[in-house]
Amino acid sequence: MTPRERILCTFSRNEPDKVPWVFGFTPAIRQRFEKETGSTDPADYYDFSIRDVPFKPTEAVTDFTSYLGGPLPERSRVDEWGIGWVRGSLHHFEDMVHPLAGMRRPAELEEYPWPDVTASYRHEHLAAAIGDWHARGYSVIGCPPCVGGTLFETAWRLRGLENFLVDLRINPEFASALLDKLTGFMESNVRVLAGADADVVQLADDVGTQRGMMMAAEMWRDWFKARMRSIISAAREIKPGIHIFYHSDGNIGDIVGDLVEIGVDILNPVQPECMDPVAAKKQYGDRLSFWGTIGTQSTMPFGSPDEVKAEIATRIKTVGRGGGLLVAPTHVIEPDVPWENIVAFVEAMEEFG
Repeated sequence: MTPRERILCTFSRNEPDKVPWVFGFTPAIRQRFEKETGSTDPADYYDFSIRDVPFKPTEAVTDFTSYLGGPLPERSRVDEWGIGWVRGSLHHFEDMVHPLAGMRRPAELEEYPWPDVTASYRHEHLAAAIGDWHARGYSVIGCPPCVGGTLFETAWRLRGLENFLVDLRINPEFASALLDKLTGFMESNVRVLAGADADVVQLADDVGTQRGMMMAAEMWRDWFKARMRSIISAAREIKPGIHIFYHSDGNIGDIVGDLVEIGVDILNPVQPECMDPVAAKKQYGDRLSFWGTIGTQSTMPFGSPDEVKAEIATRIKTVGRGGGLLVAPTHVIEPDVPWENIVAFVEAMEEFG
């Protein structure tokens, strides 16, 4: 099989010739990878079967100072959505400054300088870039521009988590206006990805904690289910067979059935510390594929190389039976993961995959 055939076979829940796999590195591990391998590109070095083609960065220059309460500290940055990021001690450890925190009325959202995420120059390269990967035999996943998540995460990062959760209860007009604005952006760009012939569209929202949902499942259904269905439908109107990937950390068992109902067919990352991948396979394996399942809070940092191999062998034998599994750590590989465990991961995929 070509890498693309392998991915499409897997996500159609048939057994491929080899189980596909990927992983991502934090900067410290990326530096170790470059030192150990002499390569600068993990995807090429390990020959991942699926590649990503991003939208181009914005060319717009916008001053969000008035929305951020003034200048930010040194070593800070402001993204295209206007969110301020104050650097912490490690990669992705940053404090956020929320530009919509002071708003109360839907009309204020119409005055906000929204990013040009749907501008044609951001995506006009996608069809050619995806076609090039396909010609080389690889599959492609694409993600509409957002801030970590499709709706919930982008909304709360703009608004502030506490503010936005309160909005859902006592300021529903504002919450609706914000979510509808974001839904429109996402619908437009998943149509672009489908029209450019991406194999997979990546959607995401971290709505789970280690113990369960971050909000009541019924609240998620009231606020997010129909909007996510609309985004998925927008992609499938253009390309009916496109695969829909949905990411949420934590235990989201209460809404997995809802995700299947609205058209999600790939679930990520299925954290084994709080979700049972084998149980998920038994319950949803005829409708869902699984991307992840290897613990980054447990086995990868704290297990031995033999334990890493054993976990991967078990996942392939159980969750991978009949197809529908892409093996990956459940998050980017953090600095506390020994290099020997990364080597063991690769060796296990070669041996058992």
